[in-house]
Amino acid sequence: MKKMILSILMAVLAAVMCLSFFGCSKTGGGTEPEVDESGNTIVKVMVHVAEQSAEGKAYKRVTDNFNASDTAKENSIRVRVEYKPRSTSATGYETELIAMMNQGNLPDIITFDAPNTWSYAEAGILADITDKISEETQNDFFAISKNTYEGKLYGLPIQESSAGIYYNKKIFRDAGLLSRVENMTADNAWTIADFESICAALKGKCELPVDLQLYMANDETATYLLYPFILAQGGSFLSEDGLKAEGYLNSAATIAAFQKIKNWVNSGYTSYDASNVGFYTGKYAMYLSSGWSIPEIRNQYTQQLGDDWGILPYPKGTVAASATGSWSFGITTQTKSLDKAAIVLEWLVSTDSSVTITDATGMIPARQSAIDRKNYTQGSPEYMLYDQLVTTGKTRPGTVAYPEFSSAFRGIINDLRNSDNAATIIATQTTTLQNNLDRYSR
Repeated sequence: MKKMILSILMAVLAAVMCLSFFGCSKTGGGTEPEVDESGNTIVKVMVHVAEQSAEGKAYKRVTDNFNASDTAKENSIRVRVEYKPRSTSATGYETELIAMMNQGNLPDIITFDAPNTWSYAEAGILADITDKISEETQNDFFAISKNTYEGKLYGLPIQESSAGIYYNKKIFRDAGLLSRVENMTADNAWTIADFESICAALKGKCELPVDLQLYMANDETATYLLYPFILAQGGSFLSEDGLKAEGYLNSAATIAAFQKIKNWVNSGYTSYDASNVGFYTGKYAMYLSSGWSIPEIRNQYTQQLGDDWGILPYPKGTVAASATGSWSFGITTQTKSLDKAAIVLEWLVSTDSSVTITDATGMIPARQSAIDRKNYTQGSPEYMLYDQLVTTGKTRPGTVAYPEFSSAFRGIINDLRNSDNAATIIATQTTTLQNNLDRYSR
């Protein structure tokens, strides 16, 4: 099964040609870990961002702190970080990861996107670390955030990525709508009908009522941000084992939920052609995004927005749902020193490290001790994201075929750009996805 999963992943993430990255010889041979001139075991960590990005700089601070620590000295470990920024299509990092797996060159620790836990574990990329990470550490993470598959732990999150609807208070105030939303909480969220009513009232009061980032349909961002809208309206995606799309993705409720998104486009509430800085520059009333937009606003757009903005929860339908799941650290099956890699991983996801990283990214920590240290003020944007996470957070579907599922979801969003018939589009995507899922169950 693992060989089948790996071969399918390789096909899905694009054909990995031997010469593309490394030439045709394996260089990961041998059974002993690399050591430096002082006899320290080198633990290699590969991350998915650029070294000069805010997140990359945070990783450097965390790993530099480790290398200078007593923990590193006592255990004779030195961390070496390799930065592998994702491509704009979001597949470059994953494609290179599969290439490294195929050639035996995986580093000791990798960052990986949480929804890929099942596929990477089944393919033999990630090592089972259930017994390598202390119970104290494991219990400090929100249950929804841990990277588990078949009851085993394969990674721990760097941070959490609750998302919400950013809103421009000035535009709402001028439109006489601020009182309808300003006291909203995750427990007392608006409904889909409220959302539509406010979008209708905002037409003509700004360039666009809401940017749902529909233009990101070629990227995982669209799946991540939009799947809660489908769940909130009673939609579903896959069976519990992650291998059946028929009857789920093409259910009546799911079709109606996707159709609703297209109706919002047709009504002028949102647009596929929205500008990705329209909200930041004060032109759009609302913007669906994750915590990563908080530092962008505070560091780059204070002149346009000042403090006159906030975050609203996802609107609820028959149920309430919000986005969760972010990038995580995991130990690979090709590490030559699992115990020492586990020591490093615990440091990377420690309370101190979590605070350092989330201070840079604007995301919320995935462990409670870091949340406690940050002590978010009730009513702040960060508190809304945290409150929503623990109140309504729902993960993307668990499946060993997550890349295929995400492709199908994004395909529906893309195809709705030029069609009003969600049922036909979803029927086609469901058939394709089910054919792909059937390959995994053989």
